[in-house]
Amino acid sequence: AASRITHRIRLAPLVLILPLYHPLRVASEICMLDHLSKGRLDIGLGRGISPYELAYFNVNHLESREIFEEAHQVLMDALTRDVVNFRGNHFKFFNVPIELKPLQPRLPMWYPCSSPEGARTAAQKGMHTCFLAPAARARVMADAYKQAWAESGGGAAMPKVAITRHIYVAENEAEARRRGIEAHKAWYQRFGYLWAKFDPRIPAEYDPDRHLATGTLIFGTPESVGARIAEELEATGANYFVTRFAFGDLRHEESLRSVELFTREVMPLFRR
Repeated sequence: AASRITHRIRLAPLVLILPLYHPLRVASEICMLDHLSKGRLDIGLGRGISPYELAYFNVNHLESREIFEEAHQVLMDALTRDVVNFRGNHFKFFNVPIELKPLQPRLPMWYPCSSPEGARTAAQKGMHTCFLAPAARARVMADAYKQAWAESGGGAAMPKVAITRHIYVAENEAEARRRGIEAHKAWYQRFGYLWAKFDPRIPAEYDPDRHLATGTLIFGTPESVGARIAEELEATGANYFVTRFAFGDLRHEESLRSVELFTREVMPLFRR
């Protein structure tokens, strides 16, 4: 749907949880979408971090890494080869003919993660990565990525090592904080629903000060938002920034106004 009403923006779903897909089926859907978007597709892949969610699909989270590795190999073979042959513990294919190919010769691939091990995996596979983590932890993961990239002889052009932050921009600092926290609370309660239900270590009540202290929420005027983004990039060592403008119960008009302020008053700071 987004590809029909846009012309230049790249489309990047983050992420497809590979252990929940049949790799040949998802390969064909990726190819179709790359053609429909005229080669504007990035793909994010992951193994899933919620054991409760995976369990509902009869996937053991202790096996999810191995399933991901096998599914990823099959997927890449299906996107780049004419025939797939693979024998693993979870998937087996023999002389499967592949008729569909993506429009782009090399699809940009993302592997967002939450651990240094995941960051190293992304680097070794030559994939972009993205972290939703406080600056100190994001720095550890970014450093792990860069080290693994250097050790793999990946070349001079390093992929995107990104951080992502919830953003809400308004003309007034207090209003931006008030509305941003309201929306983030709604987002967080849905995002963490199963964690809170099954893990007694998760706080029952939403604590806005605790979430603000992580640094992953950037709510304010264009000036303060720009300054905070610069601080986060410096602290984490990231070379790319992923914004989250639509979350929780923000209305479309609110997100659109936030985007307009951001593009008009924040982005020029970084162009300079």
